[in-house]
Amino acid sequence: MADDLTFDIRPPGQAGECVRVSPLVRRVVADNPGPITFTGTCSYIVGRGHVAIIDPGPDQPTHVAALLDAVRNETVTHILVTHTHKDHSPAAKAIKDATGALLVGCSPHRSARPLFEGEVNMLETSSDRDYAPDRELAEGDVISGPGWSLSALATPGHMANHLAFALPEEKALFSGDHVMAWSTTVVAPPDGSMSDFMASLDKLKGREEAVYWPGHGGPVQDPQRFVRALIHHRRQREVSILNRLAAGDRTIPAIVAAIYQGLKPALVGAAGLSVFAHLEDLVAKGQVTTEGMPSLDSEYWLA
Repeated sequence: MADDLTFDIRPPGQAGECVRVSPLVRRVVADNPGPITFTGTCSYIVGRGHVAIIDPGPDQPTHVAALLDAVRNETVTHILVTHTHKDHSPAAKAIKDATGALLVGCSPHRSARPLFEGEVNMLETSSDRDYAPDRELAEGDVISGPGWSLSALATPGHMANHLAFALPEEKALFSGDHVMAWSTTVVAPPDGSMSDFMASLDKLKGREEAVYWPGHGGPVQDPQRFVRALIHHRRQREVSILNRLAAGDRTIPAIVAAIYQGLKPALVGAAGLSVFAHLEDLVAKGQVTTEGMPSLDSEYWLA
């Protein structure tokens, strides 16, 4: 079908190198590669002369130095953050201290729902609890500079506080970890929510952006087709989970083993969290049942 999901796994560039990717946008990739971060976090510089930095990245002195070197002799007016994972927001403090820029963007860290009784947040160590913006941006809020403007778009799902930023001058969207060309997005409760994630994907349908600049990997070209393919992929994943429950699988590890065949061991945990997010959503919709509240260790049945 026209909306089959295909990925672009070409590296976006060398770590620490500042590359102009469009007339208004430069990209610097952090040296933090991994199974979830791909080749590293993409930080973006928007504008010329008076600029904004989007997703300054991890608390990594070499990456901070590379960003500051890239904006030498320019004025950084704003630092924008899409969400508070430690590969995206911690460097904001060092760059703010060095430049005096306003730190704006997503809210401080929050989860999509409270912890259930006895539940442990498996992602606790990945969240930046120290992030404290000078100004939280809400849907439609605009930050601007000479020749550029960035409009906030609420896209919860990967995290509850996730924002994207539209750059209308280039019909571009900085999509953070919500939509990426190299891979699907991990959605992991309680910080993430599959129902929110799907609603945020639906929200992107019909928008006019011609390219997305994501938090990892290269650009998303033809983003409307790609978003439709992501939605189809997630719906098919839901069908696969329901089919495994019908076949007698009861636990998340059993479902992961059946539907993620050949998965790299380093990604098994992330796959389990995404299956959990789907199951939590299916329980809420009344299609699946479990004893008590859904958890990673629960057993599940078709309703």
